[in-house]
Amino acid sequence: MPAPRTLLAAAALTAGAALVLSGCSGGASDDAAAFDPDEKVTLDFAFWGNDDRASRYNDLIAAFNEEYPNITINTSFTDFPSFWEKRQTEAAGGGLPDVFQFSDSYLRQYAESGNLLDLADVSDYIDTTTFEESLLGTGALDGVQYSLPTGYSLWANFVNDDLVAQAGVEAPEGGTRFADFDDWMASVTDATGGAVYGGTDYTQRIQVFELQLRANGGNLYTEDGELGFTEDDLREFWESGAEIRDGVTVPQQKLEELSPKSGFGAAITASEMSWSNFLGGYLADSGASSISLVAPPTAKEGSKDLYRQAGLQVAIAANTEHPEAAALFLDFVVNSPEAGEIFGTTLGFPASSSKLEGTTLEGADKQVADYIESAADRIGDAPPVPVVGYGSLEQAFWDAGKSIGLGVLSVDDAVTQFFAEADAILG
Repeated sequence: MPAPRTLLAAAALTAGAALVLSGCSGGASDDAAAFDPDEKVTLDFAFWGNDDRASRYNDLIAAFNEEYPNITINTSFTDFPSFWEKRQTEAAGGGLPDVFQFSDSYLRQYAESGNLLDLADVSDYIDTTTFEESLLGTGALDGVQYSLPTGYSLWANFVNDDLVAQAGVEAPEGGTRFADFDDWMASVTDATGGAVYGGTDYTQRIQVFELQLRANGGNLYTEDGELGFTEDDLREFWESGAEIRDGVTVPQQKLEELSPKSGFGAAITASEMSWSNFLGGYLADSGASSISLVAPPTAKEGSKDLYRQAGLQVAIAANTEHPEAAALFLDFVVNSPEAGEIFGTTLGFPASSSKLEGTTLEGADKQVADYIESAADRIGDAPPVPVVGYGSLEQAFWDAGKSIGLGVLSVDDAVTQFFAEADAILG
């Protein structure tokens, strides 16, 4: 492995040597300035995900402890919305986990408030030469590297082949227009009498809205940190889902009862759109023997509406008492061949060359790699750096979409509510 492991060995041989931490944003504890590589330390590590991801992290931590038996890693995980609710509470009280899964959606919010460690402060323990510059940039703000990506993904449409076969319908084609995909979902729901639904209401997902904006040359937000769409744009998008919400897609009330599993994970929908790295988790949750990845519908044929999303990152809290140990663990998660072997593509297609070396692209992992390659002609430029509060905007979008599905809000009221929340979030 790269430099971090070599450096630790050298430090262990030099008993009197001490590495001094300089300029830690938000300040790691002064008591942690001198690093003893043999000191027994405990780190808290938090992530969002499911049981499959938790099992993989347990295996990775076991591999990490073979090299660093003195570093104990305590883990906790929950679903994505709950994860960020808890992190916001912790950030306000200065008690973030030492290391945590991170999202580029929150980069401005957590970096500008001084909650993230500048990784330059622990650069001796993390190898960044294994990443392409474009991927490093997904965790950087104003020239400061705050986080590193575990991998990258493409938006995809997942299809449960078992359920499609049971329904007796043809599999959907990738990259069709949305109206054609709506018809396919209706055919599944009709064929099963509603025992299995064709899919979920994709108008709840801000990523699908983003897809439609990008197909028409726009983006969710501008380089200046403003929204890149109008109330009319959003109203038209949410209204476009009225037909599929009327008996075609799984009812929102049923999804509420299944949470935190999705309709697709619970095997009551034949399709669902999400990021390509979800394949392993979907296979584990649904019990399906086969799941296909096809390109999502598009608003305009020939558009470059897809992009490489390296949003799943790993960061270190600025106030950690063990920055060097935290850096060693972060490096192991994003760079080690063991991480590639254990996670495959479930945290995204490996972003670092050293992690990719350990990844055997077979089965589900090869399927993800093949999907990414098949969609290459549709991949465009990455969108602007997410605005401050984008994670909260994404959640507000999802909540409003679910309220529409539950009949709690009309589309007009949902649009008004979303823009009011956006004004508050963006200041």
